[in-house]
Amino acid sequence: MRLPGRILDLFGDDAVWSGDHEGMSGETLRVTFPTGVYYVKQGPSARGERDRLRWLGQWMDVPDIVTFEGDALVLSDVGWRSLGRKAPPEAGTIMGRALRVLHGIPVAECPFDERLDVKLGRARERVEAGRVDPRDFDEARAGLTPEQVYERLVAERPAEEDLVVTHGDFTPANVLASPSGEPVLIDVAALGVADRHVDLALALRDLDERAGADFLAAYGPVEPDARRLDYYRLLDELF
Repeated sequence: MRLPGRILDLFGDDAVWSGDHEGMSGETLRVTFPTGVYYVKQGPSARGERDRLRWLGQWMDVPDIVTFEGDALVLSDVGWRSLGRKAPPEAGTIMGRALRVLHGIPVAECPFDERLDVKLGRARERVEAGRVDPRDFDEARAGLTPEQVYERLVAERPAEEDLVVTHGDFTPANVLASPSGEPVLIDVAALGVADRHVDLALALRDLDERAGADFLAAYGPVEPDARRLDYYRLLDELF
């Protein structure tokens, strides 16, 4: 990263910088002091994440924003463990409760649009720019090109969207849990109004069978649509 001078001045010469971090995506650095830990995120999504954190903070717990300068966002460390690392037995339940609260936020209150028109447009741009690496595809899509994935997404697009406020990357690594089990959501750059299956698809993909059952029980009386789950997992390949 080439950070703005004011960001570097904020930390001074005693900071220890590292790219090793759990549950943080994109261009993110961990900054460690004897008295605390911070995360610095930089790039096109940093401003969007700052805006989403400010908005989501009125509804749920999120990391505190320390400062924003240029395209660099500085977040404080929450100090709680990520469910993506040595997940506790209650991980599915914690995630289900967190997602129930998020999806219960009134759609009309959310200013961020992540519906399929937006997502597919962004996916097309990424494919055309060569920013999708097919070597990262899940086993079920091995051998496909990014262009083929995009063509399938267009051809198999669901006729309707069950709209809620979605996280956009709802994986165990992006949910932090306190000792009491209260969640904090991180990596919210893709948060916005979209089909609830955007979040259900990734959560159920990454949880084992038992945790997945706990997740659905805590989330509430919604029967996931298997075809939409597959569709949004396919869409995730391009991001």
